[in-house]
Amino acid sequence: MENFDYDLRSIQEARDLARSGEAAAKAIAKYTDEQIDAILRSMAKAGEEHALCLAEMAAEETGFGKAADKAYKNHAASTLLYEQIKGMKTTGILSEDPVTRTIEVAEPVGLIMGIVPSTNPTSTVFFKAMIAIKSGNSIVFSPHPSAAKCTLKAAEVMRDAAIAAGAPEGIIGCVTMPSMGSTNELMKCKEVSIIIATGGPGMVKAAYSAGKPAIGVGAGNSPAYIEKTADVKHAVRTIMASKTFDYGTICASEQSIICEESNHAEVVAELKAQGGYFMTKEETDKVCNLLFKNGHNMNAKFVGRSPQVIAAAAGIQIPEGTRVLIGKQEGVGEGYPLSYEKLTTVLGFYTVKDWEEACGLSIRLLQNGIGHTMSIHTQDRDKVIKFAAKPASRILVNTGGSQGGTGISTGLPIAFTLGCGTCGGSSVSENVSPKHLINIKTVAYGLKDCATIVEDDPTFMWKNGSTKTACSPADFVASFDKKETAPAASCQSGCDDNEKLAALVKEIVLAMKGQ
Repeated sequence: MENFDYDLRSIQEARDLARSGEAAAKAIAKYTDEQIDAILRSMAKAGEEHALCLAEMAAEETGFGKAADKAYKNHAASTLLYEQIKGMKTTGILSEDPVTRTIEVAEPVGLIMGIVPSTNPTSTVFFKAMIAIKSGNSIVFSPHPSAAKCTLKAAEVMRDAAIAAGAPEGIIGCVTMPSMGSTNELMKCKEVSIIIATGGPGMVKAAYSAGKPAIGVGAGNSPAYIEKTADVKHAVRTIMASKTFDYGTICASEQSIICEESNHAEVVAELKAQGGYFMTKEETDKVCNLLFKNGHNMNAKFVGRSPQVIAAAAGIQIPEGTRVLIGKQEGVGEGYPLSYEKLTTVLGFYTVKDWEEACGLSIRLLQNGIGHTMSIHTQDRDKVIKFAAKPASRILVNTGGSQGGTGISTGLPIAFTLGCGTCGGSSVSENVSPKHLINIKTVAYGLKDCATIVEDDPTFMWKNGSTKTACSPADFVASFDKKETAPAASCQSGCDDNEKLAALVKEIVLAMKGQ
């Protein structure tokens, strides 16, 4: 195919991968639980063996994050994930209810398309490949161009391990010539049954517009509230561990800290003691000018970077041992760039009077990453319940956002695709798992005699025409006509009330328009 242009070759490759993947999906759909588990064990083992080398490859190719932390993410997406899902029932009969006489049966969805981000490329491949195979499906990956090599290598590691354990050829595929053409081809081709999109808002929106089922995730902008009853030292330690993990590339990582006036001094002192550097107003402006372009869109050059790299580029001096840059903010939205998502080692900082003010501030911050994640550090369970009403799908308590949101430090399903719910434009609000990649069919036995169902129903009052209505349909309509044509005098008080109501509504509308 040397005579064909790159984009044409990439589209043809996508078609070939889709056809091969569809055949593999039909084959693996017949596998037993034991066969599936053997394949997963092989994949988890291979993922563990290649965790570090793939992490180093990803860090070098993308320039994002830390290889050591990426290695742990690979470990979580292989070994830890396998231990969590190995006993999950995803094939055959899932449940049977002898009372309702229903049986739930799992059916694989078929070929899955996995869109891979540049921030977490290898761990996302491990994760999506594992949950696809666990649910009896095949998968084909579309890598981000800036992470194409490490994504392809991770997919090959998973593919080879799966096939070595008995999986069919074509079970795990990956585009080697990424292009918009190949991505669009996979999104819209008939062989792909569902899309899992992890990436930027544009890519996620495109996935939802492809004309087939999709699971997409939105941006995060997680605030971390340190309530007055919190163990401040522990809270700061977990926030720092989370924000510095892979230099903040996980979308569930903290983006702002909120403390109260009553514990402000203690929080600031602890942050400084643990490597937080509070920038001056001028330094904050310099860093923001570096981090953001076209408003609050983050500059990819500084995603997942150390504070030293950011400070040097911004031309500011920071103390040795600085782990996170912190900028105080007085508001949210335009003019306050640190109130938006920052997938790097920079945090916004807010001080409020009390928990009620923290509630309002959290809601405003979450509007820039609605539906994703927020965290609260407190010993007051009542405050936890109150904050559970916030527009976030994960409310994390006394833990770090990066590790907690992905299920590494919490009881949530381990995942690198985190749903944001309908408020965040996502079809799911949970951490995506194998259960989201199966169709559940229900077998239902008859419980009632269809021939006598009306007569046998004691709650139905109109059976056999034995009960007569007080008026005919014509009388029913006429009663409304009579009301409409009634003399004005007979409803003078009601008309007066309606006029008052109309005037009030008009005033409200004008007020909303600012008139």
